[in-house]
Amino acid sequence: MSDWNQLLPSSHTDTFARDRLPPKDQLPVFMADRPELDYPDQINCAVELVDRHVQAGRGERIALHGVSDFNKGGGDFSWTYAQLQDKSNRIAQVLTLDMGLVPGNRILLRGGNSPMMAACLLGALKAGLVAVPTMPLLRAGELAQIIDKAQVSAALCDSLLADELQHCMTPGHASHMASLQQLVQFRSDAPDGLEQRMAQQSDAYTPHATSRDDVCLIAFTSGTTGKPKGTMHFHRDVLAMCDLFPRHILQMNENDVVCGTPPIAFTFGLGGLLAFPLRYGASTVLLEKHTPETLMQTIAKYRATQCYTAPTMYRQMATLAKGVDLSSLKHPVSAGEALPDATRQLWKQATGIEMTDGIGGTEVIHIYISSAGAQVRPGSIGQVVPGYVAQIVDDDMQPVSPGTVGRLAVRGPTGCKYLADPRQQDYVKDGWNLPGDTFVMDADGYFSYQARNDDMIISAGYNIAGPEVEGALLQHPAVAECGVVGMPDEDRGHIVQAYVVLKPGHTGDVAMEKTLQEHVKQTIAPFKYPRKVVFLDALPRTETGKLQRFKLRQIS
Repeated sequence: MSDWNQLLPSSHTDTFARDRLPPKDQLPVFMADRPELDYPDQINCAVELVDRHVQAGRGERIALHGVSDFNKGGGDFSWTYAQLQDKSNRIAQVLTLDMGLVPGNRILLRGGNSPMMAACLLGALKAGLVAVPTMPLLRAGELAQIIDKAQVSAALCDSLLADELQHCMTPGHASHMASLQQLVQFRSDAPDGLEQRMAQQSDAYTPHATSRDDVCLIAFTSGTTGKPKGTMHFHRDVLAMCDLFPRHILQMNENDVVCGTPPIAFTFGLGGLLAFPLRYGASTVLLEKHTPETLMQTIAKYRATQCYTAPTMYRQMATLAKGVDLSSLKHPVSAGEALPDATRQLWKQATGIEMTDGIGGTEVIHIYISSAGAQVRPGSIGQVVPGYVAQIVDDDMQPVSPGTVGRLAVRGPTGCKYLADPRQQDYVKDGWNLPGDTFVMDADGYFSYQARNDDMIISAGYNIAGPEVEGALLQHPAVAECGVVGMPDEDRGHIVQAYVVLKPGHTGDVAMEKTLQEHVKQTIAPFKYPRKVVFLDALPRTETGKLQRFKLRQIS
């Protein structure tokens, strides 16, 4: 097999992305020693995800389910693989013939989870462009940062979300970005809207012959630390994430039906809700908004076999599971943030279904540690996904023995490639990706999460993992959700401080604070109890459901 650490020449006319890869000595070591990763030098991931099925005679299989005019209560519809090929081909021609974009140009995509958003992404990849998908809730100032960082010249945007992006094209506006020259809206009947432009194009298109080492995606991190970074991924990376975790852990096949909540602008959603099912000729349900109730209904209605969402949603769904037919569900996949064991057990008690936990990251594109079914062990995320290797290291990057707490280090076919960002040298050390997590590995190679490195609380000389305290609090029947951080303290250096959202019918007062403190003391080592409890109506979270602990630290 060829060496993935020696990049092939780029096919891009606009070499912006290739030119801004990290220096070679700051790149991780890439491993591609499995036969399923033996990709040809020239490969376009959108062709592999869509066109390949049509060419093999599977064009009439359902690829995508959606709802038309979602906000107006429109009806359900489905697209076959042949229809998805048709639409993505027409979009690729709009981008190249109508809009004059050339391979390597960056195209910003803005929309909720819908078949049209998926077709826009696939059309951009077919055209050899670099897709820059963005979260629907981002405001003009946040979009401007992304446009500036990636030097985006054009955008495809859902008409319902166009206002904030229009500000970025308005001279004199605080968020104006001169590089953004073209904006075409979809979900539009306008003569210059994407649908009308598509109608003027042919359904036949020859996709651009991209190199497997061409950047096809710039995914911006979801902002749990306050300042998102642009992570660059090659065509080979998109295929590698499809050919490892879903193949080896989920045993995915063409009969799977997938649903979930993460935006496809976020790599957890891009993989789980779009790339994975398309890679296997399966189908996916793309809906723009979900509540715990609607997600449960979707699983039952479409007989979904896989569901992707965050731990918080599973905890809420567990209370609603009685009477809902979830018999089709094989893999409720949890990722995005740590899965408390209390949530895993609550879900299993309510549904009888074992949860599939996983840890991944935008930098490495998707999940690299996970176990499912009979391989699950209580308190552990699991073992490394085939194709990856991981170890626990100390501050000097030396491996530590099993049972010793340290920093997680990962290598595999994918890895961190920040877009012109000095933080690259913090994430990659000695060829290893350092996601910033504290873990412990047992003698059997099972990895157990402790905390984010910066969420380890040192109080009076004791090391306390915030997520462990959260897990204890969640076992109390009054607690709906919680977040735990360390706060400065003159006597102890830091104290454990908990932010708690109570279930209806409970009052956040001094008595409840003492009750929760005593509960934690009885559940885990007493020194770990929260010395202060702050009651909130809601916790600050990103659009993908991740808890923003840095915002908790800003609350007095």
